[in-house]
Amino acid sequence: MNDIQLYIDNEARSATGNATFERRSPFSGEVVTQGAAATPQDALAAIESAERAFASWSQTGPGQRRALLLKAADEIEKHTEDFVIAMKGEVGAGDLWARFNVMLAANVFREAAAMTTQVQGSTIPSDKPGTLSMTLRQPVGVILSIVPWNGPIVLAARAIAYPLMCGNTVVFRASETSPKTHALVAESVYAAGFAAGTLNFVTNDPKDAPEVVETMIAHPAVRRVNFTGSTHVGRIIGEKCGRHLKRCLLELGDKSPMVVLEDADIDGAVNATIFGAFLYQGQICMTTERVIVDEAIADAFVDKLAARAAQLQAGDPRSQSACALGPVVSQGAADRLNALLDDAVAKGAKIRSGGRAERTLMAATVIDGVTPAMRIYSEEAFGPILQVIRVKGADEAVQVANDTEYGLSAAVFGTDMTRALDVAMRIQSGSVHINGATVANEAQAPYGGTKSSGWGRFDSQAVIDEFTELKWLTIEQPTQQYPL
Repeated sequence: MNDIQLYIDNEARSATGNATFERRSPFSGEVVTQGAAATPQDALAAIESAERAFASWSQTGPGQRRALLLKAADEIEKHTEDFVIAMKGEVGAGDLWARFNVMLAANVFREAAAMTTQVQGSTIPSDKPGTLSMTLRQPVGVILSIVPWNGPIVLAARAIAYPLMCGNTVVFRASETSPKTHALVAESVYAAGFAAGTLNFVTNDPKDAPEVVETMIAHPAVRRVNFTGSTHVGRIIGEKCGRHLKRCLLELGDKSPMVVLEDADIDGAVNATIFGAFLYQGQICMTTERVIVDEAIADAFVDKLAARAAQLQAGDPRSQSACALGPVVSQGAADRLNALLDDAVAKGAKIRSGGRAERTLMAATVIDGVTPAMRIYSEEAFGPILQVIRVKGADEAVQVANDTEYGLSAAVFGTDMTRALDVAMRIQSGSVHINGATVANEAQAPYGGTKSSGWGRFDSQAVIDEFTELKWLTIEQPTQQYPL
């Protein structure tokens, strides 16, 4: 069992009163991690440490920040096997998803390192004689970063690396579902040589989360909050930030559509759909939840899709390294998926592969004939259930793709590039991939959603705006004349 402590001023410490909580394996139910259960007082200590460290870290040069960020990337890669073991135990991830997370996280730190010299302002023409007018971008202070369990390494990386790159300090509140995995990220940053207080690490018991998070958001030293997670919790975070007039960056839920036009490469579309729908049991924010296929090719497409899905094996990734799907994150998640599937079948959907979850294991499931009357049409499944919706023509495909409160990621398959591009432009989503999967991420490209999928953008130079303040500065003649 892994024992996880808090890290404040780069030193491991127990929570007040030595309080702890447990994380159990989603497959076996055994305790795999025991974490320190921070109190609001512990959270305040982490913020105060970060506030002290901000005075010096905000004044460091881009070369120093770059060197440390690059070392952190190396440290993350050095601990690849530790990350794989932790993710298998805590969140039921297989080798592919765990190693993919390590790769993406290292890329994030290296991209952040490359951007340290890109935190720039500009000069502005002024009507005042002898005046130099300019803008500066400055770090804002303490950043509160809150990330989930499903992509624990890469999501932690972007929540830490980008604020640090801009000269801020970070209080990282780990997920209670993946505390060991998140602790390994923090430990990689400490091993790189970042100064005490630059990054502080907090874990808490799930029952204490509302009070701990509210305490941190309310602290005046916290100037930005970045949160990745469910739309439900994102609304709460947004409301709390609004109450305290604090800017937040939110990346929330989705029902990512894969639109398959009648001239699509069917085999290519099937490949992308299988990858997008079933990687990590469909528990990724940009998982393909809906495949919207033109009725002209729907039968052929669904036959191939169901056959491919049926070949994917589900099992315990700790002992079956070749299994494509592991357990979903909890029994509660499995029960909810079964309820969505039962509702769809009761209202006319047909199961083409897979079926109900047994305990926390669910096979790759494809259901055909989904309609708006079914709960799964509008509710985010966040599991290995792929719904097929048949449409007639590109216009109806766009209408169905947009018939959701979400808008994070989407994909379009078609060989007529003019039409495929037109469809992509009309889909209301933060990203659209033509002839590619909905699951796609590169550190140099902006990532975020529209509508109820959140606001703001991670990755690329977009993060400079998220984690800095834009200041107008002038240098003027002291002897200038004023009209009053």
